[in-house]
Amino acid sequence: MNNIYALTLIFVLVFISGCSSTGKRIYRGGTTHTYSANKSAHSRYMDDKIYKHPTMRSYVVRGIRYYPTVVSVGDTFTGNASWYGPDFNGKLTSNGETYNMYDMTAAHKTLPMNTIVKVTNKRNGLSTVVRINDRGPFIATRIIDLSNTAAKKIHMLGAGTAPVSIEVLGFQAKGKRRIPTRKELKKSPQIKHMSGYALQIASFSRFEGATSTQNKYDHTDGYRTIIKDLEINGQRVFKVWLKGFKSEKEARDYKAQCEFDNAFIVRGN
Repeated sequence: MNNIYALTLIFVLVFISGCSSTGKRIYRGGTTHTYSANKSAHSRYMDDKIYKHPTMRSYVVRGIRYYPTVVSVGDTFTGNASWYGPDFNGKLTSNGETYNMYDMTAAHKTLPMNTIVKVTNKRNGLSTVVRINDRGPFIATRIIDLSNTAAKKIHMLGAGTAPVSIEVLGFQAKGKRRIPTRKELKKSPQIKHMSGYALQIASFSRFEGATSTQNKYDHTDGYRTIIKDLEINGQRVFKVWLKGFKSEKEARDYKAQCEFDNAFIVRGN
């Protein structure tokens, strides 16, 4: 009996030890993934919504729907950066590439894949240039997850996180992984376009009403507003569109949860 008791006690201790480790194992879609609890707290969500549609399709993580956004060269953002390294090295990123912690890459929740950005550590002024090839970090207070090498270049490995500013420099051609030169970026498109789906959120007979609405809702959830100046039945009408939806399905998903009760889907440039 003493032997049985000892073996049982050992089993319980091993089980508790395993449950208290720094990694959390979650089973989804027939595969077991490990989500590390290291400093970066970068969550790997390789479900179908991200992996099969890695570019501009909306996706859901932890019940939150994220909408990849339209961005232009020169756009800037601020927030906190984190980094992820050895625990994810060699695993797939959200766009299907193999993560290499020594490459100059990063994860962002909504920037288009292959967006080239300059990341500046606001604590020390150091900057680095990275290419977006992954989604994350899915923590509200963090805006970007840098590769190990990129984080090292701006001296934030030890701290784990740092306040940063992000500037969009350009867009890399699909299939190419190296960081383009400044000269190459100047020749690349200056805006990352999505398709022609939009939501009409308002219509006015006076231009002032349209501009007021445009300014109020521009960049709502990452989308942009434009004004369509039209003539209908001999009268001038100013329609306000919220643009940047990749597909009709994405526009419908957004319409179902947005604050614009009378909005409807339109298509056009």
